[in-house]
Amino acid sequence: MTEKFISIEGIARRYPKAGGGTTTVFEDLWFSMRKGEFACIIGHSGCGKTTVLNILNGLDAPDEGAAIVDGSAIEGPSLDRAVIFQSHALLPWRSVLGNVAYAVAARNKGWSRAQVTAHAMAFIEKVGLKGSELKKPSELSGGMKQRVGIARALSIEPKIMLMDEPFSALDALTRGTLQDEVRRICLETGQTGFMITHDVDEAIYLADRIVLMTNGPQAMIAEIVENPLPRERVRAEVHHHPDYYAIRNHLIDFLVTRSKSFKDAIPEGYDRRHPPVVRPTAGDHGPDAGRAAA
Repeated sequence: MTEKFISIEGIARRYPKAGGGTTTVFEDLWFSMRKGEFACIIGHSGCGKTTVLNILNGLDAPDEGAAIVDGSAIEGPSLDRAVIFQSHALLPWRSVLGNVAYAVAARNKGWSRAQVTAHAMAFIEKVGLKGSELKKPSELSGGMKQRVGIARALSIEPKIMLMDEPFSALDALTRGTLQDEVRRICLETGQTGFMITHDVDEAIYLADRIVLMTNGPQAMIAEIVENPLPRERVRAEVHHHPDYYAIRNHLIDFLVTRSKSFKDAIPEGYDRRHPPVVRPTAGDHGPDAGRAAA
């Protein structure tokens, strides 16, 4: 693919075993993303999804290879990369405005208090929390706390927004509402997003491409799935799209079956450096249907 904005190049991560030796979580992992693209990564627990995200946010380092963003190798945490966690991770003694303003001030050290406040309020309003800016986290619902986390991440105008299952602890209605918010904001701002999820329907609704990882240890990227649904999506209409069940069935088949067996029956011509790209559509038939050149 062209226009690599994020590039994972041959990374490996290994950990020492208690009795000696090492456990290889993954090795020789390659994939890239375009600027403004939204990608989800799916795989069973233990395949290294969170490790990949931590390498991208600079909290972990690969044993081999490199992670590159906008032409520069990642060498530690940076305000160019914002993270939305599973838990809201708010400062409990600060208000909604205080939490967002804290991030804005860290990013823009020369700004006046008025500039910081105005900028923070713009993003608080963007996530629908205008009128609640003086409330403390203890006064907010779980969904509202996650909105603050989203506003805080967006307010520093990062190059990448990294998300570690940010909606997994929320009820279905709140989760759907926040998925809508994240999708709307990313489309409006052109934000590049990378998200870990176990929810197939969430990945289909949010992602432009979905990275499928085999079971760990020694996990691999089995393939990269291009979402055949149009980029402009309406939640109530997504499941009526003719290609919806094609991609959904493809993802579920991978998680149930192929994620476990892929390493024992690697397809002929498989290249770790160029994982196969697949675009499931309603006209596909058979396990290799929908495949395209990487």
